[in-house]
Amino acid sequence: MNQYRDDSVSVEEYFRIRESADSLLEYIDGLVYMSPSPSTKHQRVSSRLQTKFGNFLEGKSCEVFPAPYDIELKDDTIEGTKIVIPDISIICDKSGFTDARYVGVPNLVVEILSPSNQSHDLITKLNLYMSYRVKEYWIVNPMLNTVTVYALNDEKMYEQFDIKTDTGEITSKVLAGFRINLRHLFRE
Repeated sequence: MNQYRDDSVSVEEYFRIRESADSLLEYIDGLVYMSPSPSTKHQRVSSRLQTKFGNFLEGKSCEVFPAPYDIELKDDTIEGTKIVIPDISIICDKSGFTDARYVGVPNLVVEILSPSNQSHDLITKLNLYMSYRVKEYWIVNPMLNTVTVYALNDEKMYEQFDIKTDTGEITSKVLAGFRINLRHLFRE
């Protein structure tokens, strides 16, 4: 995840920059971040997760939204504008939908790491999602075949709920009963 510009820009300028940009751009407190193009393995993992979440949520009130879909994080107690493009978002509160994006806080967010964006997803976004109280944050590392699930505890801090590498089933605290086999998720 590369910072697109070093100087602060307004949200209006961000939208103008995005119109002419070929890559996905995120906006966090005046800074514009460029997402790397996803790898083949990244896209396979994303597709499998999206399908599994979609099948699990069929007939339920929550929906799955794959990238690219803008999430404007909104909490009246937090200042600033943050527009992120998670790899996968699970949204249960329908009140935040607009024609262009979702404004609010998803229930679950998945970020799939790329070699160039690890610190952004592991540090910046983890803290961002925790401060906005995203109930569950999945970090998927296709280079190590690892999935780490963080869930908010009673103190509104993330704690590791589940972690698996290579084998086993990863589960969700927020989506009770959801599970996915890592061999299936990471197979070539």
